[in-house]
Amino acid sequence: MIHIGSIIKKKFDELELSVSWFAKQLCCDRTNVYSIFKRESIDTALLVKISTILEHDFFKYYSNDLEIK
Repeated sequence: MIHIGSIIKKKFDELELSVSWFAKQLCCDRTNVYSIFKRESIDTALLVKISTILEHDFFKYYSNDLEIK
């Protein structure tokens, strides 16, 4: 199972961004950013926005985890 919040947090840390900056880009509070990092799943519209902001395709983790029968 994918824990998307921890994957987002890892990429966020790699980019050495501030939580304040990320919150501003997402138009939310800093507390919401920390909440995102704890989520096991996430709304697709929010994931599109995060992917755009961090310039990283977070959807690929779901595609790679998919079992095609």
